[in-house]
Amino acid sequence: MKKIVSILICTLIVVSAVVAEKRFVMLDKVVAVVGNSSISYSDMKQAAKMITEQRRSERYTSDRSAESEALENLMLQKLLYNQALLDSVEISQGEVAQRVEQQVQTMVDREGSITALEKKSHMAIYHIRDLFRRQIEEQAYAQMMQQTIVAKTKIVPGEVERFYKSIDKDSLPIIAEQYMYAQITMFPKNMKEAKLRTRERLVEMRERIVTGKTRFATLARMYSVDGSAIQGGELEPAPLSGFVKPFADALGELKPGQVSEVVESEFGFHLIQLIDKKGQLYHCRHILLRPTFTVEEIVAPMRDLDSLVNLIKKDSLSFEEAARKHSDDKHSKQNGGVVTNHDLLERYSAYDAKLTATKFLKEDFGAMGGKSIDDYNTIRRLREGEISTPFRSNDMMGNELVKVVKLLKVYPAHNASLEEDYLRLEQMALAQKQEREFKEWLNKKIASMYVYIAPEFRSMEFENKNWVKQNR
Repeated sequence: MKKIVSILICTLIVVSAVVAEKRFVMLDKVVAVVGNSSISYSDMKQAAKMITEQRRSERYTSDRSAESEALENLMLQKLLYNQALLDSVEISQGEVAQRVEQQVQTMVDREGSITALEKKSHMAIYHIRDLFRRQIEEQAYAQMMQQTIVAKTKIVPGEVERFYKSIDKDSLPIIAEQYMYAQITMFPKNMKEAKLRTRERLVEMRERIVTGKTRFATLARMYSVDGSAIQGGELEPAPLSGFVKPFADALGELKPGQVSEVVESEFGFHLIQLIDKKGQLYHCRHILLRPTFTVEEIVAPMRDLDSLVNLIKKDSLSFEEAARKHSDDKHSKQNGGVVTNHDLLERYSAYDAKLTATKFLKEDFGAMGGKSIDDYNTIRRLREGEISTPFRSNDMMGNELVKVVKLLKVYPAHNASLEEDYLRLEQMALAQKQEREFKEWLNKKIASMYVYIAPEFRSMEFENKNWVKQNR
């Protein structure tokens, strides 16, 4: 159900994964200009290379050249980015900073060290990080602008039915195999003690920092579990709205150089230090820790779950009753353990009951889909009605827990039907309507925004012919 909150119509290409490894040259031909943003020949070629690699990995071909697709994607991104600035669209600078660090860390891991990366890319690490920040920030603005455009698009049941009836019966979409399952989850019973231990560790770190025994950045590099650890916990400057509320509340009270008390957020426990503040932008660093448990502390709830499973198998207790009485998951326990996407909906403040799902595709498991990949790896080995042995997992926020799952039903791959797949058909119908309305908006915007394509690139195969019409 990862597309419930926002459906991006077009793939936005950002040249990020390997840009920092290129040597700069003195001259790089500009192939297009959109608004105040230019697109260089090297940007287009690098994006085309990424598209070609993607096609190869996914084993599909296209009559359209990779260069044509790359240039059009980049022009679209530039247009959306420029419009976002005009409309004062806001993005989460915190998320941008996190993505930057993930990209940089990936490259550092691949090369073996920061020094090796700097040597290969012929750039200092701060320069590489700045390149990623600008690229990822532009992508974030473009994506948020597109979401803003399509967010007002709504769909009613009659439109879903018309969409379904408009599809040729031989061309009905195939719904891949889906799983319906239930769970009983347990956090280690000494969560309070684990949180207290985490707080005490941070209190001790804070004491070492404020007394001058250790630098904040040093402890962040050594202990923080956040991606920013590699740069001493430092985050890109952002307004308070770019941080989760408890973090923002604490940050807003600090003066440059000050270190906060321990702050608890949905991500864990933080120490925060304000570096400086310019206007509404707060430049800070932080240390993030999450509660950890000993082997024995994890084994205890596993024993409890194992006992419950034995009672269920002896028919002394039903799975549904066990979930209602003993599960720590507030979303599924009231349904007798049946797993839904309520946790995902709640995180994105999407409370429409019709968005609730109980059948999940393979793609719904993992970081992007919201459901734990541990769940998928377990239920795919079960038969209908079978219960797993207890196993360790994590919730959406990364908190460690133990659980058992029961495979309730497997829905084989099939042609979509209104009766069985209404929610997914509704998503398809909505996506089609959003795409249509977005294209209408785009055509008007291309006509009103400055667009220039170098003459030798105007014969490329653009899906939207209006790009070229603007240059005649």
